Amino acid sequence: MKVFINPNREIGKRNPMIYGHFIEHFHRQIYGGVYDPGNPLSDEAGLRTDVLEAMRKIKVPVLRWPGGCFVSSYHWKDAVGKERIPLFDKAWRVEDPNTFGTDEYLDMCRKLGCEPYICTNAGTGTPEEMSDWVEYCNLENEGQYAKQRIANGHEKPYAVKYWSIGNENYGSWEIGAKSAGEWGRLVNESAKMIKHVDPTTELTAAALTDLDWNINLLKHCSDRLDWISIHEYWDGIHQTNDYADYEQVMAYTYDIDHSIREVRGLLEAMGLEKKIKIAFDEWNLRGWYHPNMHTVQMAVDKKDYLYPRDKNDDNTKYTMADAVFTACFLNACNRNCDIVGMANFAPVVNTRGCIYTDQNGIVLRSTYHVFDLYVNYLGDIVLDLWNETPRFLSVRHKNGEKLDVEAVDLLATKFSDREGIALAAVNKDASQGCELTVEVGEAARYQVHTISGSSTESYNDVGHDEVMIQSTEWQTITDALKVVLPPHSINVISIE
Repeated sequence: MKVFINPNREIGKRNPMIYGHFIEHFHRQIYGGVYDPGNPLSDEAGLRTDVLEAMRKIKVPVLRWPGGCFVSSYHWKDAVGKERIPLFDKAWRVEDPNTFGTDEYLDMCRKLGCEPYICTNAGTGTPEEMSDWVEYCNLENEGQYAKQRIANGHEKPYAVKYWSIGNENYGSWEIGAKSAGEWGRLVNESAKMIKHVDPTTELTAAALTDLDWNINLLKHCSDRLDWISIHEYWDGIHQTNDYADYEQVMAYTYDIDHSIREVRGLLEAMGLEKKIKIAFDEWNLRGWYHPNMHTVQMAVDKKDYLYPRDKNDDNTKYTMADAVFTACFLNACNRNCDIVGMANFAPVVNTRGCIYTDQNGIVLRSTYHVFDLYVNYLGDIVLDLWNETPRFLSVRHKNGEKLDVEAVDLLATKFSDREGIALAAVNKDASQGCELTVEVGEAARYQVHTISGSSTESYNDVGHDEVMIQSTEWQTITDALKVVLPPHSINVISIE
């Protein structure tokens, strides 16, 4: 394959928030995940220091919290101050002690150096409750909630910039689901009250690739919104835990950015593409496993709805398929950097997260190393490129459909603060390597950073590390830059 890169043809500058993450009060994401008081690995505030260190390494830029479905029956006021009122979480049917609340979350964001992004309760909550939350976080000392924050030991405002009105309120599974008409009015009134408290906030609201829903939302609220929020899980195995195999996952990479393209088209048709950006604020290859929950007839026995969630902890299931898909999606976000300003991998810890915890330490799953590679080795200016000789793979979708997908997914970048080109090259082929010739003008040397494994099923677990970044030494370019991409691999080629 021959690829041409023109460093002068810039698509745009990507926002670092496209490498964002998400965490919800589900299973072991919070309790026993990021927050584990009493564990020798936790700090004085109960936060796991090994998890924080791993998150710092991938420079988590923004962290969405507290949900997710959880937030639609969550009342933040019960989880601040000394007296915490336990919550029966109606979304996931467990008791939450409310010991991890707003102040603990914002302390975590401060220690990570990331932007907080709070999702509000638009299910059972009200516009007033949402704006009260903004008062608590952002006002200096006016009103009862800012004074309450000060009394709780936090004198300075948190200055939370990013707020989401609701989660998936379009869905029948969501507590407090709304019709399109109800949603437009609720979002408008909520945004109005939030902006009255703090006009500097940036707001998004739950949306999806549905014309009626989005048109109604934007007709009512576009003057008060800065973002529009969309979600997608390609392998929807919430009920079955029936994992798509490697070939089926490669089929999911076909038209991977369809949601971005459809929402972009709507924003452009309404003349809003310069004002409103896309926050792809929940995404992952596979849906979380929580059987008999989002069904009309729900299970009664915990062995049928609660205990099966432990199967999300099977590290052998997070293979090169997850890593390759993750890289392809991040490539799509980069290529759409003019309209996608944020994306949040769901979640960051446990469940389908890129970090797994137990009492004794952490496992960095295959997807973690993709974030490490993209955050620390790619540039922030996205460039145009031309693939002269693309290759295609014939793959079978999980639904039986046969598709031809590009075998290699390419993304070219350069750096705003230094010279150099960084080319991401994802080889989806399960068994065949691919020789890549890169034409980039004057270049002296190159280095290759690769994530791969001995097979498509390679994974990481406790005491078992198969998937990691491996880097070559710098090599001089004598004639042409030629690199062989291993099968099922993610590569970043650094060029100087």
